[in-house]
Amino acid sequence: MMGINLTDLVGSTAAFLTTASFLHQAWLSFRTRDVSGVSLGMYSVFTVGVALWLAYGVLLGSWPMMIANTITLALAVMILGMKLAYGRSSCCRSPAAKQGSGTQ
Repeated sequence: MMGINLTDLVGSTAAFLTTASFLHQAWLSFRTRDVSGVSLGMYSVFTVGVALWLAYGVLLGSWPMMIANTITLALAVMILGMKLAYGRSSCCRSPAAKQGSGTQ
């Protein structure tokens, strides 16, 4: 029987923890549909970065990297889609749009 080596253990633990830490925020965004605190530019760059980490994991044949980054990429794409669909926060709207929304 082959045991897990230290490299795979560290990689798997890191992949699990980083993906798990992202799940709570993603779930909150899906549940509330509030993405006003999400920067479109930052999230776009983040999503491309995760896609590249996934590609790197595929090239290395690293299952922990592939699994974690597939999950994170799927969630990031959905949140990015929500940001594009629901628009920017009220702080970024024109003054006329703010008045029309009933907020001041």
